[in-house]
Amino acid sequence: METTTEQTALLFSAVSGSARQLFQLLRCINFVSKVHVQITKDGLRFTAEESQVMQGFIFLEKSLFTAYMYTPGHDPEDENEQGTEAAPFQISLSSLIETLQIFGINDVKDKWSNRDGGYSNMNGLSARGAPQAFENRVLGMNGICRLSYATEGDPLCIILEETGVTTTCELYTYQAELIEDIPFQKDAIAQKIIMRASWLQDAINELSSTSPTRLIMVSSPTAPYFTLSSSGPLGTTTVEFSKDSQLLETFQVPVRIVNTYKYSLIKSASRAMSIATKVSIRSDEQGVLSLQFMIETEGGGISFVDFRFVPLIVEEGEGDEESEIGEGDGAD
Repeated sequence: METTTEQTALLFSAVSGSARQLFQLLRCINFVSKVHVQITKDGLRFTAEESQVMQGFIFLEKSLFTAYMYTPGHDPEDENEQGTEAAPFQISLSSLIETLQIFGINDVKDKWSNRDGGYSNMNGLSARGAPQAFENRVLGMNGICRLSYATEGDPLCIILEETGVTTTCELYTYQAELIEDIPFQKDAIAQKIIMRASWLQDAINELSSTSPTRLIMVSSPTAPYFTLSSSGPLGTTTVEFSKDSQLLETFQVPVRIVNTYKYSLIKSASRAMSIATKVSIRSDEQGVLSLQFMIETEGGGISFVDFRFVPLIVEEGEGDEESEIGEGDGAD
């Protein structure tokens, strides 16, 4: 009876049948020390931000959990209010990730990146021969993970259970800093490209040979259509993608677009690239880049990891060099 009372008093509690699943998803945005957490009735939203020029978002929908309970507080001064949304908080992302893998994980690098090309079709998300990111043979046994949060300022409690062993961890929570989403004009999309995420990762890795500082992204309605180029102290490298529907599943580029981003920030999304099936590449008229990764989860579910990047401002005198990199033969 005491246990029931304690559970009722909790602001939030949830149970996941797979700690590994949460681990894999959260590791996609592990490029900062602390992450912003917002609990809602529909799930948990995690936001990571780097110097107001890059953001990563993960929304863990309640459907990912076998049990999900959220009881928002009530403001006694507002008689008409039904419930007050829980205040966001910050937490150490590295500590959370380390906790989730406390029983160990078989990190088979890139074996789930679907590089063998064994897809049944571009819309079907299965591959022959390559294990998926959340298969038991890749991740090992699935430990049960219980999350709970009593009230504002309390620690986030994590209980992990596997093969009869139970571990309880409490992670300190911190007052959340004000974080505003990087504005992305969804009603003013300048380009939209959908392709296999592993191909984008291959291209980003190929560009690393020049120790690049910048990544130039060029999209055009004419050949070479989609180009990624790196510029660094060791020179330049370019990777071109044709408009073949087997390569670029969706290609919506009405006019030629050139944007430049910090290479190291784009590289920070590599973990999502390695486990995702597809990626949607969009930019708005201001050059803000959105990378949305579709990731298969256990039981045939799908989760999304989103990144936003603010473009670099190209100073006068640098435009000619970037134009030569981006155009190539036949760009006009």
